[in-house]
Amino acid sequence: MTRRTVEDGDGTRYLLLKRSEESSLVRNPETGERCHLPNEELSVVDDVATTETVLTGIPDEVISLLTAVHEERALALLVELDEEGPMSVRELLSAYDFCESDLHGMVAELRAAGLVTETTVAGERGYETTPQASEALASLV
Repeated sequence: MTRRTVEDGDGTRYLLLKRSEESSLVRNPETGERCHLPNEELSVVDDVATTETVLTGIPDEVISLLTAVHEERALALLVELDEEGPMSVRELLSAYDFCESDLHGMVAELRAAGLVTETTVAGERGYETTPQASEALASLV
C-alpha cells in the first residue's frame, strides 16, 4: 500500500500505514504514536507530499543540516566551527587536510544552507556557525 497523508476531523495529520474495510492504521509523524482510526473520520490530503508528512516531527534546522552536509569532512568542519568558535580560513587550511578549493566548496554549500556565515577572525576572513547550525548540531547529541 502506498503511504498517504490523511487527517482527522480535528485537522491532525497522520501517515496512513494500512487500511482495512472499517479502520486504518495511522502514525502521528510528530509523536510517532500508531493507532487505528475509523475510516469515516479520515480524509486524504492530496496537496501535501507524503515525504513532507513523514518529516513533520523533525525540526527544520535538522533537515537543513542533513540535506546540506553530503560528506563526513563537511560535517566535521561544521562541528569544529561550532565547538571551537569562529576560525580563519588560514587556520582551517592548516588544521585540516583540505585543499583550498575543497574548503571553499564545502563552505559555499554550508553558507547556502544557512549553516555557516563569513566573519573576521584576527583581521582575516573566517567562518562561524549560525544559530540554526548550532541548534541542529545540539539536537543530534
